[in-house]
Amino acid sequence: MKKLVIASNNQGKLREFQRMLAPLGIEALTQSQLGIPEAEEPHCTFVENALAKARHVSRESGLPALADDSGICVDALGGAPGVLSARYAGEPKSDRRNNDKLLQTLQGASDRRAHYYCVLVLVRHVDDPQPIIAEGEWHGEIAQEERGEGGFGYDPMFWLPELGKMSAELSHDEKAQLSHRAKALKILLQRLRTA
Repeated sequence: MKKLVIASNNQGKLREFQRMLAPLGIEALTQSQLGIPEAEEPHCTFVENALAKARHVSRESGLPALADDSGICVDALGGAPGVLSARYAGEPKSDRRNNDKLLQTLQGASDRRAHYYCVLVLVRHVDDPQPIIAEGEWHGEIAQEERGEGGFGYDPMFWLPELGKMSAELSHDEKAQLSHRAKALKILLQRLRTA
């Protein structure tokens, strides 16, 4: 596979995917480059949403498509915001408002364990009966306040105790080794090599 379309308009995700796919000689186009609108994400699971997005983009482009659905799952909130992570504070999507809402919701909470979760779905064509599915998790805690300039989403408040840093304080190279998306992409690429 030399070319695929990434089913996302999230610029942070797009940069991560393009950086990770480039060394493999895979040209990653974006759905916005092809004028493809975003798919609906009506499902309550990450995998169903990712599959819906991948099939939508493949149908519209006629090319293989890679979709991700990911979010942050907070133990004290029963896994919320989960699939609603990007819209946790409502529409329009806003990292700032999402982060503020999460900090407010967890105010006074002693259990601040959380993990990022990512599922990647690659369809070789719209009716692919065996999509390639890969998952990754990245465990940490929700800090009391934000710190760091890198990353996006909840990264400024995602504390990594073993590193003594926020996700937003990691370099691109560090994040490309440790993140939930990086872990899922490594699994996906291994499966692609053996498919």
